[in-house]
Amino acid sequence: MNPASTSFVLGYHGCDLSLAERVFAGKKKLESSLNEYDWLGNGVYFWEHNARRAYDFACQVRDRPHHRGQRIKRPAVVGAVIDLGNCLNLLDTRAIEMVREAHGDLVALLKEAEEPAPTNSGGKDRLSRRLDCAVIEFLHQARDFQREEAFDSVRAVYTEGEEIYENAGFYAKSHIQLCVRATACIKGYFRPLDDEGRPISFT
Repeated sequence: MNPASTSFVLGYHGCDLSLAERVFAGKKKLESSLNEYDWLGNGVYFWEHNARRAYDFACQVRDRPHHRGQRIKRPAVVGAVIDLGNCLNLLDTRAIEMVREAHGDLVALLKEAEEPAPTNSGGKDRLSRRLDCAVIEFLHQARDFQREEAFDSVRAVYTEGEEIYENAGFYAKSHIQLCVRATACIKGYFRPLDDEGRPISFT
């Protein structure tokens, strides 16, 4: 990918307050998510330039006790300064074509092995992205096998939620999501502040 297309961005991660405070204190780092349904494959997830969305997500996890993996009692947000590095940027036509080709190769391989391909599911927004996760992880594995430069991060835009008004082209939960695979790309963590320089109280 073109190095000129990468940059520093601010990302926001929703989590439990106890974890957030340990991260701010330098006693803990954010861990990679390894779920087979993760939207952009394995890595540390952030909402790009959207602290409120990260907080809302943490609230959803708190209110969904059957959710696997994360357990959140007190929602909080960790901000991060991120260098995207060598980014599989799915706002770039070349990256989109890479993923399209990886899908074709994966489907052909599974067909030859007489195994079913995973599917995306979970309603209109397809909240469980097993297919997308498998395709992106397959692309990473193929690049590793071919000794091509690994991607440090993955970036994509998602149209999610309801129309914000009748016949709108805008949706209530649309966002840019980041998946950081190389944790060295996370240059620092910070506590999000409001316009007056105080820690944001999302409630």
